[in-house]
Amino acid sequence: MLVDSHCHLDFPDFETERDAVIERARDAGVGRLVTICTRPSRLDATLAIARAHEDVFAAVGVHPHEAAEEGDITVEALEALAADPKIVGIGETGLDYFYDHSPRAAQQASFRTHMRAARRTGLPLIVHTRDADEDTVALLREGAADGEAGVGAGPLRGVIHCFSGGPELARASIELGFYISFSGILTFKKSDALRAIADEVPMDRLLVETDSPYLAPVPRRGKRNEPAYVAHTAAVLAEVKGVGAAEIAERTTANFFALFDKVPAPAAA
Repeated sequence: MLVDSHCHLDFPDFETERDAVIERARDAGVGRLVTICTRPSRLDATLAIARAHEDVFAAVGVHPHEAAEEGDITVEALEALAADPKIVGIGETGLDYFYDHSPRAAQQASFRTHMRAARRTGLPLIVHTRDADEDTVALLREGAADGEAGVGAGPLRGVIHCFSGGPELARASIELGFYISFSGILTFKKSDALRAIADEVPMDRLLVETDSPYLAPVPRRGKRNEPAYVAHTAAVLAEVKGVGAAEIAERTTANFFALFDKVPAPAAA
């Protein structure tokens, strides 16, 4: 069994065949999917998909691109939304200094809010970071030590999704107890540096994802991505780690259920 730990099933790219896309994922051995909300104003659509499918779950958050428009989200609002049984993570949140669609100060403030909500709910934090390695590490360390997270707040835990950063970001994230999730980028011809980082990530900290409809892996590169294609990324990750595809599937799936512990595992898993 494989898991697609990060996809966007609510996006218009899937509008005309969403059920077929989910069925193809099942046929490819993908037993759990997490569809990610990028702005709370669209959460109803995301949750409707998750509620319609026993094997689909959701996360709620404000993508850094939307931090300026939806930056008024509060810790308490995220806590309330996260009480839904289908919500299994907080995010995606984080920093994107490549596009800078929102001011960096707004991105950082939103990131802090999400970290506090993650600690207070006990749910994993789903982190987007691009061209912002240093600030991401600094804020994660701040969030892990944050004394304002609230009474009874647990430790900060989560995943750096669609990892494309440098080795220091990987090392620091692992030291903080985070997981590293690899997408189709891992399969690209020019991703030798990323594969070298993947080789160094401990087996008990690895996840795989599609980030679909984006970043389709080789041999599907250039086409719309979908959750079934996570198998291609897992196959390359197995080659990088020098193990069989079955072992990577087993390890990444076990890691998923360890982190996203609100998701019920199938009896066979």
